[in-house]
Amino acid sequence: MYLIVFLNVIMHGCLTGSRVVMSLFALELGVNAFSIGLMIALYSATPLLLGVVAGRTTDRYGVKPPMVGGAILCGCGLMLPYLWPQVAALYVSAAVIGMAFVFYNVAAQNLTGAWGPREDRAKNFSTLSLGYSISSFIGPLAVGYVIEYSGHARAYLYLALSTLIAVAILLSYRKFDEVRLPAKVKHTQSAFSLLLIPDLRKVLITGAMVVTGWDLYMFYLPLYGRSIDLSPSAIGIILAIFAAATFVVRFCLPQLNARFTARRVLSFSMYFGAAVFTIFPFAQNAWLLGALSFGIGLALGCCQPITLLMSYNRSPAGRTGEVTGVRMTLNHFTHTAVPVVAGALGSAFGMAPVFVMIASVLGVSGYLSSTVKSAGEPPPPA
Repeated sequence: MYLIVFLNVIMHGCLTGSRVVMSLFALELGVNAFSIGLMIALYSATPLLLGVVAGRTTDRYGVKPPMVGGAILCGCGLMLPYLWPQVAALYVSAAVIGMAFVFYNVAAQNLTGAWGPREDRAKNFSTLSLGYSISSFIGPLAVGYVIEYSGHARAYLYLALSTLIAVAILLSYRKFDEVRLPAKVKHTQSAFSLLLIPDLRKVLITGAMVVTGWDLYMFYLPLYGRSIDLSPSAIGIILAIFAAATFVVRFCLPQLNARFTARRVLSFSMYFGAAVFTIFPFAQNAWLLGALSFGIGLALGCCQPITLLMSYNRSPAGRTGEVTGVRMTLNHFTHTAVPVVAGALGSAFGMAPVFVMIASVLGVSGYLSSTVKSAGEPPPPA
């Protein structure tokens, strides 16, 4: 399990790092906020189309082929801005990285659900989420310093080279070939028929809205930091503080869920995050931004492992990959649409309306999560 987490730290670190360098590189090349919003949307446009395909590929062929293919393709996407440091390369790179990561990530999350005995699944998903926190800490922090001392193109190169480590591990570790996913059940229904299951639908929509708030923060914090003259390394540190907070709350999550219901923890966190985001546009120095970033990290950090486990447990037999794929598709649908709207708001009115919009998204997700049944949590599929 810890090797899976290590691989995720590498791959997710490349994703989060590339988002930061893309935003700052685009500003360096004179791109406006609306165009950056389009670039952000491209990270999600291809996963939107391929999320279900990635899930069915995992169910049919196992976890290793899509993980290897996704890691290789991600490295290729990261190399493009280094070899061709132009605005067009940033657009192409964002689309390729998004496509690569959806195949890798769907397979990795399905692997986590199938790893070890079923009674360990809650622990496994919590452990995986800690890996996401570590990569969210390392990626932006490292990229911020690389940009400051070596430039934007070199940051892309270093991220691309790190994917080679993941590829080498995946090709050499044979135990991943032995993992058996839940037996696939023949059916004629569309993957989106899964949304007819009421509680599963609520969990998937809540997860999509929360992850969208997370991604918008990761994209627009660098833009806001630049607008108040923060250095790239200071922006990296603020994002690293956010990641540290997600690690703290995920470490405490088993105790929180034991004392309160998952629904209450999730709902309260979203309302708290919405409140913090409304304060964000008034912060004008790095210390206050760091404190607010820590609060946002606490709020958003618990949502992913809770929604991930709840959606996996509510998956019909043999369709865990499809559920993961549908979840990714919904996530990336909101990722594609919302950044374009946010970019238009940012270009027309500045950064403040963007953060208010994120607060609104989290407030709605807090209400929706409060309507999910917390009693009678179904057992994980065999």
